Amino acid sequence: MFLPTTKEEMQKLGWEKPDIILVSGDVYIDSPFIGAAVIGNWLTAHGFKVAVIAQPDITTDDIARLGEPALFWGVSAGAMDSFVSNYTSLNKFRNDDDLTPGGINNRRPDRASMVYTNIIRKHFKNTKPIVLGGVEASLRRIVHYDFKDNDLRRSILFDAKADIISYGMGEKSMLELARNIKEGKDWRGIKGICYISKEKPENALEIPSFEECRDNKDKFFEAFASFYKNTCSKNEKILCQKHAERYLVQNPKQPALTSKELDEIYDLDYTREVHPYYAKLGKVKAQDTIKFSITTHRGCFGECNFCSIAVHQGKEVVSRSEESVLNEARKITKLKDFKGYITDLGGPTANMYKTQCKVNTNAGSCENKRCLFPKTCENLVAGHDKQIELLTKVSKIEGVKKVFISSGIRYDMICADVANGQNYLDTLLENNISGQMKIAPEHIDDKVLALMGKPNSAVLKHFIKMFQNSKSEKLRVKSEDTAEKKDSFPATALGNDKLSKLFLTYYFIAAYPGCGEAEMRALRGFINTNLKTRPEQIQIFTPTPSTIATMMYYTEKDLNGNKIFVEKDRNSKQKQKRIICA
Repeated sequence: MFLPTTKEEMQKLGWEKPDIILVSGDVYIDSPFIGAAVIGNWLTAHGFKVAVIAQPDITTDDIARLGEPALFWGVSAGAMDSFVSNYTSLNKFRNDDDLTPGGINNRRPDRASMVYTNIIRKHFKNTKPIVLGGVEASLRRIVHYDFKDNDLRRSILFDAKADIISYGMGEKSMLELARNIKEGKDWRGIKGICYISKEKPENALEIPSFEECRDNKDKFFEAFASFYKNTCSKNEKILCQKHAERYLVQNPKQPALTSKELDEIYDLDYTREVHPYYAKLGKVKAQDTIKFSITTHRGCFGECNFCSIAVHQGKEVVSRSEESVLNEARKITKLKDFKGYITDLGGPTANMYKTQCKVNTNAGSCENKRCLFPKTCENLVAGHDKQIELLTKVSKIEGVKKVFISSGIRYDMICADVANGQNYLDTLLENNISGQMKIAPEHIDDKVLALMGKPNSAVLKHFIKMFQNSKSEKLRVKSEDTAEKKDSFPATALGNDKLSKLFLTYYFIAAYPGCGEAEMRALRGFINTNLKTRPEQIQIFTPTPSTIATMMYYTEKDLNGNKIFVEKDRNSKQKQKRIICA
């Protein structure tokens, strides 16, 4: 059942007012892939009355159409930071938006979390607490570099004039907040939240202040390094950062969800449809991707330096039970427009399902060691065999014709899994890939790869050999099928004389911190010699808040404090991309 989004719907439910109103920069799709739907349904399942206002018209009083909630407002920019949604890596405005009806990018304001909060306060003086959530608020919770301003900004909690940030995946903290506010209890001790305080909490880890960071890049480097290390620690402390005369206080994160808790969230009864109030405004392109897709797990062991997952979603991988995933697949087959194709069965990285660490229950939290860099840790036990079993069982459900994996795949994990890696790759190529297999080497220069936190180029060559040696019958077709393909790896590359209708396609990054024209020319040479293709999936690096790569971009230092080259000129960034694309 949809959560109400109009007064009329509330009246049919007999509500005078909702307990909580969720405001989102994304259209309201009642889907497990939409944050407002997940949080809203989760709170509803625990007895709270939740309403949704999606993409409110900021030129009118649209945000006030449901009145004021009894407990609090929940405000989110949506599934992405609003600047990532609205601008390219070269700061050009994006005209399209897959999460807006009609596909035109005209409903999501810049700095959406701040804009929505300010409008709420305009209409409701001294209103109920405003809780910021989602990626934008989560990654802007401390002093951060803002690519649009090309400068440091304060914590979004100060700029948005909100009361609380629920950072990371918010199910536990939002439910605890709702219960405490309803019962009149102090909520400041809840894990997974940030708030503003006049006093420094006892035993808190204090990092350099906004003013210190603003005036000295070395202080920003120190602040971010301390924040990141603390966030990823098993013994996380309360963290605080002074802004003028007040403190931003970050409580330790919530414990990762258990598999049972994750099952409960995804077992909720989602309609998987766009709410009728918004569906009449036009087609939502994102539905093509998410409607028939299934999330199998959360978290990522990868910890790539340009990725925000470690800071937002966490490094611990928590997998759903097999039965929960199968039940969701059965529900999907009952949808009236289901044609037999599960469009994705995965997560942030598809082949991390059921992967576990032999040493840590909170895998990925070793003090001075990463799970996949510089190579896959010997204590990481891959779950490729478990995912093969799951794929097989989902494919046998009545009504399912084919199961695709569209999520990212870590090819280095496949290479490292001596027991099941090749079998897993064979299975994907035979049954779960449509025409091409997308992988993301990002680069081939080992110095640049180290700055990315990615494995060296030898691993890519190893994986290509594994691809060539696959036993999939789809690798045995005539050469005419491969001759004109672009951005692809036919099986003839690197000396193999087999010919294939399956291809590897590659994603690379240009203008990454530490990467100059020489490194891009080396990449071009590697592509010409080894991949024998002309890839078109070349993305210019975009600095996003609270990633290691963005810290390197702003400070022009690597993680050891060594000076590195950083390309910041727009034309030179484009030139790096053209070295590959020309």
